Amino acid sequence: QLQLVESGGGSVQPGGSLRLSCAASGFTLDNYAIGWFRQAPGKIREGVSCISSSGGSTNYADSVKGRFTISRDNAKNTVYLQMNSLKAEDTAIYYCAAAPPSVTAVQAMCIPYVYWGQGTQVTVSS
Repeated sequence: QLQLVESGGGSVQPGGSLRLSCAASGFTLDNYAIGWFRQAPGKIREGVSCISSSGGSTNYADSVKGRFTISRDNAKNTVYLQMNSLKAEDTAIYYCAAAPPSVTAVQAMCIPYVYWGQGTQVTVSS
C-alpha cells in the first residue's frame, strides 16, 4: 500500500519549535518532490514548503520564510519540516504530499500532488 505518514506534531508555546517528519511506505520518496501543506479550521489548505526530489531546490510560503526549513534524507525515505519561532497562526493540521518531479514542481509548491498523508496536528498556544 502506497502511503505517506506524518509525525512530530504536538502542542507548543509561541516561540517554540517542532520538527515534523514525513515517511513513505510502499514507494521511494527520492522519485518525488515533497511538499508540506497545512489547513487551519475554517480555512483552505495552503502550501507551506516544497523540496525537489534531489533536495537541491526548495520553496517556502512567505508566512514561514526564515522560520521553517524543509529537508530530506532519501536514504531514510523521509522528509522533514523544522519549524522554529512558532506563532499562534501556525496552528493547523500539517500534511505532506508527493508530487511528480518536474522543472516546475518546486515553484508550483508541489502542486499537483499524487500521494498525501493523513496529517499531524500542530497547536501553538500559550
